[in-house]
Amino acid sequence: MLKNSSILITGGTGSFGHTFVPLTLAKYSPSRLIVFSRDEMKQWEMAKLYGDDPRVRFFIGDVRDKDRLHRALNGVDYVVHAAATKIVPTAEYNPFECIKTNINGAMNVIDACIDQNVKKVIALSTDKASSPINLYGATKLASDKLFISGNNYSSDLGTSFSVVRYGNVMGSRGSVIPFFNEVKSSGSIPITDPRMTRFMISLEQGVDLVWHAFADMVGGEIYVKRIPSMKVTDLASIVAPGVDQKVVGIRPGEKIHEQMIGLEDAPFTYRYHDYYKILPCINGWSEDEKRIKDGVKVAQDFIYDSGSNPQWMSADELSDWLENNRAKLGEI
Repeated sequence: MLKNSSILITGGTGSFGHTFVPLTLAKYSPSRLIVFSRDEMKQWEMAKLYGDDPRVRFFIGDVRDKDRLHRALNGVDYVVHAAATKIVPTAEYNPFECIKTNINGAMNVIDACIDQNVKKVIALSTDKASSPINLYGATKLASDKLFISGNNYSSDLGTSFSVVRYGNVMGSRGSVIPFFNEVKSSGSIPITDPRMTRFMISLEQGVDLVWHAFADMVGGEIYVKRIPSMKVTDLASIVAPGVDQKVVGIRPGEKIHEQMIGLEDAPFTYRYHDYYKILPCINGWSEDEKRIKDGVKVAQDFIYDSGSNPQWMSADELSDWLENNRAKLGEI
Protein backbone atom coordinates (compact mmCIF):
# COMPACT_ATOMS: atom_id res chain seq x y z
CA MET A 1 0.00 0.00 0.00
CA LEU A 2 2.74 2.49 0.94
CA LYS A 3 4.98 1.33 -1.90
CA ASN A 4 5.44 4.03 -4.57
CA SER A 5 3.05 6.31 -2.67
CA SER A 6 3.46 9.88 -1.46
CA ILE A 7 3.75 10.16 2.35
CA LEU A 8 3.95 13.21 4.62
CA ILE A 9 4.94 13.18 8.30
CA THR A 10 4.24 16.22 10.47
CA GLY A 11 6.83 16.86 13.16
CA GLY A 12 9.08 14.69 11.05
CA THR A 13 12.38 15.87 12.55
CA GLY A 14 11.46 14.47 15.97
CA SER A 15 12.41 11.12 17.47
CA PHE A 16 9.68 9.19 15.67
CA GLY A 17 10.45 10.80 12.31
CA HIS A 18 14.15 9.97 12.57
CA THR A 19 13.18 6.29 12.77
CA PHE A 20 10.09 6.27 10.55
CA VAL A 21 11.76 7.94 7.56
CA PRO A 22 14.73 5.57 7.00
CA LEU A 23 12.75 2.42 7.82
CA THR A 24 9.89 3.40 5.51
CA LEU A 25 12.27 4.31 2.68
CA ALA A 26 13.96 0.92 3.02
CA LYS A 27 10.79 -1.17 3.33
CA TYR A 28 8.34 0.57 0.98
CA SER A 29 10.39 2.91 -1.24
CA PRO A 30 7.68 5.59 -1.53
CA SER A 31 7.87 7.96 -4.46
CA ARG A 32 7.95 10.92 -2.03
CA LEU A 33 8.42 11.15 1.72
CA ILE A 34 7.86 14.70 2.93
CA VAL A 35 9.20 15.84 6.29
CA PHE A 36 6.97 18.70 7.49
CA SER A 37 8.25 20.59 10.54
CA ARG A 38 8.90 24.11 11.80
CA ASP A 39 12.57 23.91 12.86
CA GLU A 40 14.84 24.76 9.92
CA MET A 41 18.03 23.73 11.75
CA LYS A 42 16.66 20.27 12.56
CA GLN A 43 15.62 19.92 8.91
CA TRP A 44 19.07 21.02 7.77
CA GLU A 45 20.77 18.43 10.00
CA MET A 46 18.33 15.68 9.00
CA ALA A 47 18.69 16.46 5.28
CA LYS A 48 22.41 15.67 5.50
CA LEU A 49 21.52 12.06 6.29
CA TYR A 50 19.78 11.57 2.94
CA GLY A 51 22.10 13.38 0.56
CA ASP A 52 20.61 13.57 -2.90
CA ASP A 53 17.88 10.94 -2.35
CA PRO A 54 15.11 12.35 -4.59
CA ARG A 55 12.40 10.63 -2.56
CA VAL A 56 13.00 12.72 0.58
CA ARG A 57 11.61 16.27 0.65
CA PHE A 58 11.68 18.86 3.42
CA PHE A 59 8.90 21.38 3.93
CA ILE A 60 9.11 24.14 6.54
CA GLY A 61 5.74 24.69 8.16
CA ASP A 62 3.67 24.56 11.33
CA VAL A 63 0.49 22.55 11.91
CA ARG A 64 -0.97 25.76 13.36
CA ASP A 65 -0.88 27.19 9.81
CA LYS A 66 -3.68 25.59 7.77
CA ASP A 67 -2.71 27.34 4.53
CA ARG A 68 0.81 25.94 4.72
CA LEU A 69 -0.55 22.45 5.38
CA HIS A 70 -2.78 22.75 2.30
CA ARG A 71 0.25 23.53 0.17
CA ALA A 72 2.38 20.73 1.65
CA LEU A 73 -0.36 18.09 1.25
CA ASN A 74 -0.86 18.59 -2.47
CA GLY A 75 -0.70 15.14 -4.08
CA VAL A 76 -0.05 13.30 -0.78
CA ASP A 77 -1.59 9.84 -0.27
CA TYR A 78 -0.80 9.05 3.39
CA VAL A 79 -0.10 11.21 6.45
CA VAL A 80 1.48 10.45 9.81
CA HIS A 81 0.69 13.21 12.30
CA ALA A 82 3.55 13.25 14.81
CA ALA A 83 3.80 16.98 15.55
CA ALA A 84 3.02 17.80 19.19
CA THR A 85 3.94 19.78 22.25
CA LYS A 86 4.69 16.79 24.46
CA ILE A 87 6.80 17.65 27.53
CA VAL A 88 4.38 17.44 30.49
CA PRO A 89 5.80 20.30 32.63
CA THR A 90 6.18 22.51 29.54
CA ALA A 91 2.50 21.99 28.73
CA GLU A 92 1.46 22.75 32.31
CA TYR A 93 3.24 26.11 32.27
CA ASN A 94 2.43 27.00 28.64
CA PRO A 95 -1.15 25.75 28.26
CA PHE A 96 -2.29 28.07 25.48
CA GLU A 97 0.67 27.10 23.29
CA CYS A 98 0.04 23.40 23.92
CA ILE A 99 -3.61 23.76 22.90
CA LYS A 100 -2.67 25.68 19.73
CA THR A 101 -0.43 22.83 18.56
CA ASN A 102 -2.14 19.71 19.89
CA ILE A 103 -5.79 20.63 19.38
CA ASN A 104 -5.92 23.46 16.83
CA GLY A 105 -3.12 21.77 14.90
CA ALA A 106 -5.09 18.50 14.81
CA MET A 107 -8.13 20.35 13.43
CA ASN A 108 -5.98 21.91 10.73
CA VAL A 109 -4.50 18.53 9.74
CA ILE A 110 -7.98 16.99 9.50
CA ASP A 111 -9.37 19.83 7.39
CA ALA A 112 -6.36 20.00 5.08
CA CYS A 113 -6.21 16.23 4.55
CA ILE A 114 -9.89 16.08 3.59
CA ASP A 115 -9.57 19.08 1.27
CA GLN A 116 -6.50 17.58 -0.43
CA ASN A 117 -8.05 14.10 -0.81
CA VAL A 118 -5.48 12.29 1.34
CA LYS A 119 -6.36 8.58 1.53
CA LYS A 120 -5.40 7.67 5.10
CA VAL A 121 -4.15 9.52 8.17
CA ILE A 122 -2.56 8.06 11.32
CA ALA A 123 -2.27 10.36 14.35
CA LEU A 124 0.23 9.46 17.06
CA SER A 125 -1.14 9.50 20.60
CA THR A 126 0.15 8.72 24.09
CA ASP A 127 -0.68 6.77 27.22
CA LYS A 128 -1.28 10.14 28.87
CA ALA A 129 -4.44 10.55 26.77
CA SER A 130 -6.22 7.80 28.71
CA SER A 131 -7.92 9.24 31.83
CA PRO A 132 -5.66 12.32 31.64
CA ILE A 133 -4.63 14.31 34.70
CA ASN A 134 -2.32 16.77 32.92
CA LEU A 135 -2.86 19.31 30.17
CA TYR A 136 -0.74 17.44 27.64
CA GLY A 137 -2.82 14.28 28.12
CA ALA A 138 -6.06 16.27 27.94
CA THR A 139 -5.05 17.89 24.65
CA LYS A 140 -4.05 14.52 23.19
CA LEU A 141 -7.36 12.99 24.28
CA ALA A 142 -9.13 15.85 22.52
CA SER A 143 -6.91 15.28 19.48
CA ASP A 144 -7.75 11.55 19.47
CA LYS A 145 -11.46 12.36 19.58
CA LEU A 146 -11.07 14.84 16.73
CA PHE A 147 -9.33 12.32 14.49
CA ILE A 148 -11.93 9.65 15.24
CA SER A 149 -14.77 12.06 14.48
CA GLY A 150 -12.89 13.16 11.38
CA ASN A 151 -14.28 10.03 9.73
CA ASN A 152 -17.77 11.53 10.10
CA TYR A 153 -16.49 14.86 8.89
CA SER A 154 -14.95 13.39 5.74
CA SER A 155 -18.08 11.31 5.09
CA ASP A 156 -17.94 10.05 1.50
CA LEU A 157 -14.96 12.21 0.54
CA GLY A 158 -12.61 9.27 1.00
CA THR A 159 -10.20 10.29 3.78
CA SER A 160 -9.91 7.85 6.70
CA PHE A 161 -8.45 8.68 10.12
CA SER A 162 -7.13 6.41 12.88
CA VAL A 163 -4.92 6.75 15.96
CA VAL A 164 -1.89 4.86 17.29
CA ARG A 165 -1.32 5.06 21.06
CA TYR A 166 1.77 3.92 22.95
CA GLY A 167 3.83 4.63 26.07
CA ASN A 168 7.31 5.80 27.03
CA VAL A 169 9.51 5.67 23.93
CA MET A 170 12.88 4.30 24.99
CA GLY A 171 15.79 6.62 24.31
CA SER A 172 13.80 9.43 22.68
CA ARG A 173 14.52 13.08 23.40
CA GLY A 174 12.99 14.17 26.69
CA SER A 175 12.32 10.61 27.90
CA VAL A 176 13.46 9.05 31.15
CA ILE A 177 16.38 6.88 29.95
CA PRO A 178 18.51 9.67 28.41
CA PHE A 179 17.62 11.88 31.39
CA PHE A 180 18.92 9.32 33.89
CA ASN A 181 21.96 8.72 31.70
CA GLU A 182 22.70 12.45 31.68
CA VAL A 183 22.33 13.13 35.42
CA LYS A 184 24.00 9.98 36.79
CA SER A 185 27.40 11.74 36.80
CA SER A 186 26.06 14.02 39.56
CA GLY A 187 26.06 11.03 41.92
CA SER A 188 22.28 11.02 42.42
CA ILE A 189 19.25 9.97 40.35
CA PRO A 190 16.00 11.87 41.12
CA ILE A 191 13.03 9.52 41.59
CA THR A 192 9.66 11.22 41.82
CA ASP A 193 7.96 8.22 43.49
CA PRO A 194 9.44 4.74 44.15
CA ARG A 195 6.14 3.07 43.19
CA MET A 196 6.17 4.58 39.70
CA THR A 197 5.96 2.36 36.60
CA ARG A 198 6.07 3.11 32.89
CA PHE A 199 5.29 1.28 29.65
CA MET A 200 8.37 0.64 27.50
CA ILE A 201 8.40 0.69 23.70
CA SER A 202 11.16 1.14 21.14
CA LEU A 203 10.87 3.56 18.24
CA GLU A 204 11.07 0.62 15.84
CA GLN A 205 8.04 -1.00 17.49
CA GLY A 206 6.18 2.30 17.19
CA VAL A 207 6.93 2.50 13.47
CA ASP A 208 5.83 -1.10 12.96
CA LEU A 209 2.48 -0.36 14.64
CA VAL A 210 1.92 2.64 12.35
CA TRP A 211 2.61 0.48 9.30
CA HIS A 212 0.17 -2.14 10.57
CA ALA A 213 -2.49 0.49 11.26
CA PHE A 214 -2.28 1.82 7.70
CA ALA A 215 -2.84 -1.69 6.35
CA ASP A 216 -5.58 -2.67 8.81
CA MET A 217 -7.63 0.49 9.39
CA VAL A 218 -11.13 1.20 8.17
CA GLY A 219 -11.38 4.48 10.09
CA GLY A 220 -11.84 5.52 13.72
CA GLU A 221 -9.75 2.79 15.37
CA ILE A 222 -7.24 3.45 18.18
CA TYR A 223 -4.38 0.94 18.02
CA VAL A 224 -2.63 0.17 21.32
CA LYS A 225 0.58 -1.88 21.28
CA ARG A 226 0.89 -4.61 23.92
CA ILE A 227 4.25 -3.75 25.50
CA PRO A 228 6.08 -4.43 28.78
CA SER A 229 6.21 -2.24 31.87
CA MET A 230 9.09 -1.46 34.19
CA LYS A 231 9.45 0.12 37.63
CA VAL A 232 11.28 3.43 37.34
CA THR A 233 13.54 2.49 40.27
CA ASP A 234 14.58 -0.70 38.45
CA LEU A 235 15.17 1.28 35.28
CA ALA A 236 17.37 3.75 37.18
CA SER A 237 19.39 0.89 38.70
CA ILE A 238 20.17 -0.48 35.24
CA VAL A 239 20.93 2.86 33.57
CA ALA A 240 22.98 4.07 36.55
CA PRO A 241 24.12 1.06 38.62
CA GLY A 242 25.42 1.94 42.07
CA VAL A 243 24.20 5.55 41.89
CA ASP A 244 22.04 6.79 44.77
CA GLN A 245 18.36 7.31 44.10
CA LYS A 246 16.78 10.35 45.76
CA VAL A 247 13.00 10.65 46.08
CA VAL A 248 12.06 14.20 45.07
CA GLY A 249 8.26 14.04 44.79
CA ILE A 250 5.87 13.87 41.87
CA ARG A 251 6.07 16.63 39.26
CA PRO A 252 3.02 18.61 38.13
CA GLY A 253 0.74 16.42 36.02
CA GLU A 254 2.60 13.15 36.68
CA LYS A 255 0.95 9.77 37.37
CA ILE A 256 2.18 6.84 39.47
CA HIS A 257 1.12 4.40 36.74
CA GLU A 258 0.37 5.27 33.13
CA GLN A 259 -2.76 3.95 31.44
CA MET A 260 -3.46 3.20 27.79
CA ILE A 261 -6.96 1.73 27.99
CA GLY A 262 -9.40 2.85 30.67
CA LEU A 263 -12.45 1.14 32.12
CA GLU A 264 -14.71 3.33 29.99
CA ASP A 265 -13.04 2.03 26.81
CA ALA A 266 -13.39 -1.67 27.74
CA PRO A 267 -16.81 -2.21 26.07
CA PHE A 268 -15.30 -1.10 22.75
CA THR A 269 -11.88 -2.81 23.00
CA TYR A 270 -10.70 -5.96 21.21
CA ARG A 271 -7.56 -8.01 21.73
CA TYR A 272 -5.26 -9.23 18.96
CA HIS A 273 -1.93 -11.08 18.88
CA ASP A 274 0.32 -8.18 19.90
CA TYR A 275 -1.98 -5.17 20.22
CA TYR A 276 -5.42 -3.95 21.28
CA LYS A 277 -7.88 -2.00 19.19
CA ILE A 278 -10.34 0.51 20.68
CA LEU A 279 -13.22 0.93 18.27
CA PRO A 280 -15.27 4.14 18.08
CA CYS A 281 -18.50 4.13 20.06
CA ILE A 282 -20.27 6.25 17.41
CA ASN A 283 -22.36 5.02 14.46
CA GLY A 284 -22.35 1.43 15.71
CA TRP A 285 -18.73 1.09 14.56
CA SER A 286 -17.73 -0.82 17.70
CA GLU A 287 -19.80 -3.75 16.41
CA ASP A 288 -18.66 -3.46 12.79
CA GLU A 289 -17.18 -6.74 11.57
CA LYS A 290 -14.94 -4.93 9.08
CA ARG A 291 -13.26 -3.20 12.01
CA ILE A 292 -13.35 -6.10 14.49
CA LYS A 293 -11.97 -8.74 12.09
CA ASP A 294 -10.47 -11.54 14.21
CA GLY A 295 -10.41 -9.57 17.47
CA VAL A 296 -11.62 -10.94 20.81
CA LYS A 297 -13.58 -8.58 23.03
CA VAL A 298 -11.91 -7.86 26.39
CA ALA A 299 -13.68 -8.20 29.75
CA GLN A 300 -16.05 -5.43 30.82
CA ASP A 301 -13.76 -4.49 33.73
CA PHE A 302 -10.57 -4.49 31.63
CA ILE A 303 -7.97 -1.79 32.29
CA TYR A 304 -4.55 -1.64 30.63
CA ASP A 305 -2.10 0.26 32.83
CA SER A 306 1.61 0.01 33.53
CA GLY A 307 1.12 -1.05 37.16
CA SER A 308 -1.16 -4.05 36.57
CA ASN A 309 0.34 -5.00 33.20
CA PRO A 310 1.08 -8.78 33.12
CA GLN A 311 4.08 -8.19 30.84
CA TRP A 312 7.29 -6.82 32.41
CA MET A 313 10.64 -5.93 30.90
CA SER A 314 13.51 -7.78 32.55
CA ALA A 315 16.80 -6.23 33.60
CA ASP A 316 18.60 -8.29 30.95
CA GLU A 317 16.25 -7.08 28.20
CA LEU A 318 16.80 -3.43 29.10
CA SER A 319 20.56 -3.96 29.47
CA ASP A 320 20.73 -5.53 26.01
CA TRP A 321 18.72 -2.66 24.54
CA LEU A 322 21.01 -0.10 26.19
CA GLU A 323 24.09 -1.88 24.86
CA ASN A 324 22.75 -1.71 21.31
CA ASN A 325 21.41 1.85 21.49
CA ARG A 326 23.64 3.77 23.89
CA ALA A 327 25.09 6.02 21.17
CA LYS A 328 21.59 7.18 20.18
CA LEU A 329 20.24 8.02 23.65
CA GLY A 330 18.53 11.40 23.51
CA GLU A 331 20.08 12.20 20.14
CA ILE A 332 16.95 11.66 18.07
